[in-house]
Parts: sequence; structure tokens; C-alpha cells
Amino acid sequence: MTVESFNPEDAVLTITDAAAKHLAGQIQRTKSAGIRLAVNESGCSGFMYELNLTSDVPEGDKVFNLAEGVTLYVAVDALPMVQGTEIDYHTEGLNSTIKFNNPNAKALCGCGESFTV
Repeated sequence: MTVESFNPEDAVLTITDAAAKHLAGQIQRTKSAGIRLAVNESGCSGFMYELNLTSDVPEGDKVFNLAEGVTLYVAVDALPMVQGTEIDYHTEGLNSTIKFNNPNAKALCGCGESFTV
């Protein structure tokens, strides 16, 4: 058995080109400072992503400059759960959605709105 430690300073998140283009457009259109990502206890499986445009730089959040025009603020308590996550933007037919490809998620609920770590 091994013990893993987590250092918030080493946290890494990535973004696909499609997500970067979509989020940069949203940030620019609303004149926001960036996007804030948090994880809350909720949903069928235990945790849900909360993604919001923000004009205020949240104190204590980890800042990621993921792409030109895309600044992501991540709540420090969410970092261990989202470490290594890729943010994607997927369109299927008339529906478009932000997808989180999270290697820490052990299970997803049937509707895809929540996850377990």
C-alpha cells in the first residue's frame, strides 16, 4: 500500500481547444475576470461541479491560465478532487455542454451531473 500526498501548488488542469474557444467567448461577452470552478456535495453520486463566470477574483483560489482569454479560479478545497481534470466542450445535435474528464472520479451518476471520488 502506498500513501499519496497532494500539494495544491502542483495541481494541474487542462482544457481542450473547443472548451477554450467557448469559455473565452463567454468571459469576453460578459466582461468577466474568468471562470470559477468549485465542487459541492450534491447530486446522486455525492459531488457536483459548479462552474460560474466571476468578476471578482476569489481570495485563496488557485489560478490557472488555461488558454488565451481563459482564466480559471479553482476553490482550494476542490483541488484534490479535480487534479488532472480535462475540461471539454461537447456538442451533440442541438445540445452543447461542458464535460469534465476527471481521472479522480470513481463513478458517475446516470444523468452525468454528479460523481464520486
